Amino acid sequence: MPYVKQKKRNFNSTAIISLSFLAVIAVGTILLMMPFSSAEGNFTNPVTAFFTAVSATCVTGLVDVDTGTYWTTFGQLVILAMIQVGGLGLITFASFFAFMLNKKVELRSMQVASESVNTSGFYDVKYLVKSIVSISFACELAGAILLMTSYVPKFGAKGIYISCYLAVTAFCNAGFDVLGMVDVPFSSVTSLSDDPITVIVIPLLIISGGLGFFVWNDVINYKKNKHLALQTKIVLLYTAVLIATGTLFTIILEWNNPSTLGGHSFLYKLGNSFFNSVTLRTAGFNSIDIASMTPLTKLISIFYMFVGVAPGSTGGGIKITTFAIVIMTVFSVITNKQDTIIMNRKIDKELVYKSLAIIFIFIVIIMVSSVAITFMNENVAGLDAAFEITSAISTTGLSTGVTAQCGTFSKLLLCLIMFIGRVGPVSFALSLSLKNAKQGKNEVYPEGRIMVG
Repeated sequence: MPYVKQKKRNFNSTAIISLSFLAVIAVGTILLMMPFSSAEGNFTNPVTAFFTAVSATCVTGLVDVDTGTYWTTFGQLVILAMIQVGGLGLITFASFFAFMLNKKVELRSMQVASESVNTSGFYDVKYLVKSIVSISFACELAGAILLMTSYVPKFGAKGIYISCYLAVTAFCNAGFDVLGMVDVPFSSVTSLSDDPITVIVIPLLIISGGLGFFVWNDVINYKKNKHLALQTKIVLLYTAVLIATGTLFTIILEWNNPSTLGGHSFLYKLGNSFFNSVTLRTAGFNSIDIASMTPLTKLISIFYMFVGVAPGSTGGGIKITTFAIVIMTVFSVITNKQDTIIMNRKIDKELVYKSLAIIFIFIVIIMVSSVAITFMNENVAGLDAAFEITSAISTTGLSTGVTAQCGTFSKLLLCLIMFIGRVGPVSFALSLSLKNAKQGKNEVYPEGRIMVG
């Protein structure tokens, strides 16, 4: 039999998607280092530029300089562009323009685009990519107009710019703001915590971006299909439950805290508890002082950041569906069922294994990184370090002030964690299903018996 030389294996789709994020980060870092990006007109420290680029592209929101005062308008727009591209994905944008120009897209490119928007079939890719971009811009435009009704009277012409900026960053679950130009730097939206438009519109934008484009597409086509997919039902149900419980925990635990909700009216407490519950789901805005929250509130907040939002969305975390699968797996074990059942549907064991693996990796990274941050920064408490690391890996962006205290190595560690949080879990799940998929398929191993529990 003649020897046939195998072709060199190309990058898989996951690697291409990851490299696209790295490319955006590299370009953004270079642009932010330039003197015309800094308000002082000087070259920006490479670590600061890199940290900001990673945080923006990974739609996190952690910053070591105030966006509204440190950067020029050009620098702020570079950050906004990275947020928009990072939120939707460079592959999604490239595919969108290719489809709009009716350019021929190769099979390999279709595969990458398919995985970029989290759909399994090529048939739906073109429609879904167009829907993603259209829905995103529509939500951002509507949010910007609503915010203008409050911000233009408050800030004048600057209110238009601030409204547009916040609408994009809120929908992309990024948490960046430029309010430092009209308020105290690093204050996020705390000065607007009594503004009903802010407390309602920004959370609605965050929820819209966090539902995931698969859910949006499914809901939009409900009238035609007459049913909702299992993923859509899980995301909608668990989103409502997590927001409601998060609001309840915040209002109870912070009720008498004078640094957060104490001393305010019931409506103020309810509105800002709702805002905090939503923003914990990977958004990064804060209307109350995060550093001043009680230790128990911080601990519970870590859980909500850990869970995150829906797959295929602009947010992070382990994802709602992963959480739902593990919760129902535990319930199945307790009730002596052989399979994981969710809403009368059996979940494939491969998905169960992937969910457990993703959660395990998240926990290990959070534990190891928290210890490292605490060790490298003596003034950082263990709980605050865990909060910051969870915020980074879940691409939330809320901070108790740890990032500002971090040195170069700690910031580079946070950059790595933010990047893993944006592309790592997905890459890991895909590698489990693709790597060695054929190898060992027909191998049979003897059963091993181990006592557990």
